[in-house]
Amino acid sequence: MTADAATQEQDPVEVDVLIVGAGPTGLYAAYYAGFRGLSSALVDSLPEPGGQVTAMYPEKRIFDVAGFPEVRGRDLIAGLVEQAAYYEPRYLLGRYATGLTEREEGLLVELGDGTTVHAGAMLITAGIGEFTPRPLPAADGWLDRGVVHFIPELDDHSGHDVVVVGGGDSAFDWALALHPVANSVTLVHRRARFRAQEGLVREVERLGVPMITEAEVAEIRGDQYRVREVDVETAQGRRTLPAQTVVAALGFTADLGPIEHWGLELDKRSIVVDTTMRTARQRVYAAGDIVSYPGKVKLISTGFGEAATAVNNIAVELDPRARLFPGHSTNLG
Repeated sequence: MTADAATQEQDPVEVDVLIVGAGPTGLYAAYYAGFRGLSSALVDSLPEPGGQVTAMYPEKRIFDVAGFPEVRGRDLIAGLVEQAAYYEPRYLLGRYATGLTEREEGLLVELGDGTTVHAGAMLITAGIGEFTPRPLPAADGWLDRGVVHFIPELDDHSGHDVVVVGGGDSAFDWALALHPVANSVTLVHRRARFRAQEGLVREVERLGVPMITEAEVAEIRGDQYRVREVDVETAQGRRTLPAQTVVAALGFTADLGPIEHWGLELDKRSIVVDTTMRTARQRVYAAGDIVSYPGKVKLISTGFGEAATAVNNIAVELDPRARLFPGHSTNLG
């Protein structure tokens, strides 16, 4: 099964490792499982692989992945899918892992659509869990008619007047990404100071993007098809901006969902693991942003290493005769 052709399966799925979360860490884990001779399947609530990168910032430039001076989010995901494809992982997309039961021969995992997965072990790479964008109050009724939270394709907004609402990294990322293709970009933030990194703010300022601070979107108007203009309330009075796209970059709330009830040791919204990436439950491991341990750093590059550590330890747990160190990939034909 390929990443873009995941069908709804009702027949039981049997794999050595079920990976819960198809973001960068999960995709790399699928590759590494295959490298260790283990079959794998990835389950994710989103309809395509890539996790938060695909859903939230496919066009964002990422600078902290080893070997890439910079790489777009979508290109990173495409490379990880291609890397994993050599070992043919199965993709169970657009569905949740809801139930987890230990069995003598492994784990039984129930998915929200009724599919059951029999797995020797589980690796949870669910990032921050299920995330829900914070709504823009004035945008009620305009979602998908010009108001968006994420932008999978920049060209869909080519030539538009764009209003980006928010003051965090995501708001400035979208302003930078849209500036080359949009007719205009204006950033609106309710405070005078921004939460975004100073480097991002300076880069947007250098581009000459107007920033309206201490202001809020008061009203959105348009026709039955699309947004046409936005009223912004400021201390000096109300301003009307042309807009065919409004990006509501106000952050999101996160929830572990069913994972929270699986009997794992939790630290707030993170899963506690040991140095092998094992959780409090037998045959259940975790890696990536969802895990917690002393000194944890939440980076994509960190997740890659944790995925490899977890898979190598899973290989030994499933077969005690296996070696923890798998050898170097360069030694393989």
